[in-house]
Amino acid sequence: MIQQSATVSMRQLWRFFLPLGISASLVTISHVIINSTLSRGENPEQILACYAVAMSLLLITERPALLLRQTSSVLVRDKRSFRAMLQVSQLIFFAIMALGFIICYTPLGSWIFSGPFGMEPSIVPDVIDVYQILMFVSLFSGIRCLYQGIIIYNLRTKWLTIGMVVRLIGMYLLSLYFIHTGVKSATVGAMIFLAGMIIEAAMSYGEGRLLVRRMPEVEPEHTIVNRRHVFSFYRPLLLSTFIAVWIGPVINALLGKTADIALSIASFALAGSIVQLVVSFFTYFHQIVLNYYAIDREAVRRFTLLFGFIPALLVSLLAFTPIGDFFVGAILGVEGRLAADTLKALQPFVLFALVMPWLDVFNGVIMLRGHTRVMLGSQMSNLSFTLVAMLLLVILTPGWNGTIGAWAQSIGLAAECAFVAYAIRRGSRANRILAGKVTDME
Repeated sequence: MIQQSATVSMRQLWRFFLPLGISASLVTISHVIINSTLSRGENPEQILACYAVAMSLLLITERPALLLRQTSSVLVRDKRSFRAMLQVSQLIFFAIMALGFIICYTPLGSWIFSGPFGMEPSIVPDVIDVYQILMFVSLFSGIRCLYQGIIIYNLRTKWLTIGMVVRLIGMYLLSLYFIHTGVKSATVGAMIFLAGMIIEAAMSYGEGRLLVRRMPEVEPEHTIVNRRHVFSFYRPLLLSTFIAVWIGPVINALLGKTADIALSIASFALAGSIVQLVVSFFTYFHQIVLNYYAIDREAVRRFTLLFGFIPALLVSLLAFTPIGDFFVGAILGVEGRLAADTLKALQPFVLFALVMPWLDVFNGVIMLRGHTRVMLGSQMSNLSFTLVAMLLLVILTPGWNGTIGAWAQSIGLAAECAFVAYAIRRGSRANRILAGKVTDME
């Protein structure tokens, strides 16, 4: 673990950040392995659709588990705080699994997939079969994130990359087995995903437990004592994510009011996936803040200034140069109007890529200060501005198609970033005023 010092070198920050960025980028490969395996089935369109819909629900139900990574990284400093964190984690695991069983084994699941998700009643049982396996992914994902937070705090980030590489190897070998024996249903994809998550969770657990054993029983200055303290930090994060999950459905619903619905949804989805592929490497700036900001904030600022503009530069190259035409056409195999509209939708996403690293940094500052309630307001700002932008653009320029969704999502993220930046500035000003009053009293 790094000790308090006057300065932190850029090399230290890069050695910490690089494995995190690589592991985040490698996540996309796991989905490529699954989708390429499912595409070899007897009825690939239906198989892929069943898996995609079940995954859409998993993306919502898994969110509480994913938040354990940041929470653990911020709060666990001794064995006492780890026990409190573990108690909260166990409650979350129980809630996730209980919800999964309700969805899979009661009429609620059929209603969700045939109603809000709009699946044909005839294939809803197939989707539920997939989710019966995927719900266990949330459990092992939570175990993974709990111990990854401890690993990240102890600056052993190389283990995240190692765990992801081993996970991908396991998933690939299992996919070869299913390709050889035959892909008969979408449950194959769920089994591959679950196997990969179990592998990564096991590796994170092994390294994390070793680090916990080395922790002191009680860190005298650490104030996290019981699960109530953990919940006070975790609860606002959880509530903010439930606001955030509405942003995607709002955009997709209003894209249904554009001039060409199918083209709008497809071009927006493709452009969004390209942007996520580019920016995924840069989604761990908040961990730089959590682990180094209190030691050397100037080093963190220099690191962010050096690397924070790269996502916007990369997206700009794809959106405004022939590189984008080559990538969309030759690599993705997209042609015609869909290719043209995808490239148009990439242009507003330059704003998204520009704002994203700074929002991640600001969120790191908020979490470091323990002011996670700010994220409720920031997510509400995002959702509100996204909705307003979508409504105005659909009314005024319905012919922009998927570009409307890209502008709305980018504007929403910019509003969220502005809200968090204002909250940080206001908090810093309040702290300075309070410090001045204390000095006067002395």
